Amino acid sequence: MKPFDLLTFEAPLNVPELACGPVVLRPFRPSDLHLVREATADPYIATITSVPAVYSDDEGRAYIERQHDRARDGHGYSFVIADSAEPDHALGSVGLWLREIESGRASVGYWLVPSVRGNHVATQALLGLVDFAFDVLAIPRLQLFVEPWNTASARTAERAGFTREGLLRGWERIHGQQHDAYAYVLLHEDRNGPTGSESVSGSAMESAS
Repeated sequence: MKPFDLLTFEAPLNVPELACGPVVLRPFRPSDLHLVREATADPYIATITSVPAVYSDDEGRAYIERQHDRARDGHGYSFVIADSAEPDHALGSVGLWLREIESGRASVGYWLVPSVRGNHVATQALLGLVDFAFDVLAIPRLQLFVEPWNTASARTAERAGFTREGLLRGWERIHGQQHDAYAYVLLHEDRNGPTGSESVSGSAMESAS
């Protein structure tokens, strides 16, 4: 097992391109405005990320620039989820956030545009991100947070090897109200292989992306 080393996370971070079977994880591009535009069709995405609630090209470009700022400032890795056969065809986003990396843990968030849900995409993307976090970065603990109603996202987490650790009451503040969330955890030392892939129709909570 590769040793965990905080020097790995010194800014700026390099966001690589990762092959994940039918999908590829890659950095955001200026041409991904269509992804941001489609994401605004789902109001929930705007509540858990910094995707604009109302689309404009200026707001879209600002969102994409924020994803690059994440890496430049050392805050995390923001990937586009794209079709491996058509890498310009963006389907959603998955991120690895390093706010608590000094404690050996990182948080994961993901979302898909409505038109591609139910096609195994989020599970494949999450599995690819886990490989990167463990095999390349040697992060000891990964965690993600899912609201109790979001059963599709919970299934995605479980199929990628995460286990539910507990209910965090009033964990996330959304639209002026506190919301509960389940914590899902995967440890480097306990990781098992993928448990399969099913359709997904939800998103994990992805604060501040």
